[in-house]
Amino acid sequence: MKIHVADIEETEKETSFVEDVGEINRALSTGASVDYQLSGDIPVHLSYYRAGSDLIFRGEVHGTVAGTCARCLESYPFSLDQEFRFVLKPVSDVKGEPALSPDELVESFYEGDEVDLTPLLREAVLLALPTRPLCREECTGLCPKCGANRNVKPCGCREEWVDSRFDVLRQLKRDAD
Repeated sequence: MKIHVADIEETEKETSFVEDVGEINRALSTGASVDYQLSGDIPVHLSYYRAGSDLIFRGEVHGTVAGTCARCLESYPFSLDQEFRFVLKPVSDVKGEPALSPDELVESFYEGDEVDLTPLLREAVLLALPTRPLCREECTGLCPKCGANRNVKPCGCREEWVDSRFDVLRQLKRDAD
């Protein structure tokens, strides 16, 4: 979504649009596993206005995400409802390297006649996703021996944890007996 800077006034305006999730899904697909995929485009509600030379954008995104659980590897859907706020300052106002305080981390910069919100929205969506996908907090995952999903039914495998660092001592004891 691009907005012409000249169209942004001190009076707050509102708009709604649908953001394509193709780029987000491509970013989520890089790497060894695909933890998340967005199902369908994301509706965005946006309000924006100018405060001096700063441009202020507030809004919310809503969507459905398909996650792959890190414990049981099952796919599960969940809702993504994220509010966002961006403050864009003109690059011409920055002298040297911008130093941001924690309160200014919502700030970014713009240059030219129009503002492209797509990268900022993409970042807001990616940051809204959980760091570790879990179908539910109590997920018991897969059995390390037989690979059965322990959420469906117990597999009957005996869980025995053996510290391999003591294998040499166990062997010495067996040899002594």
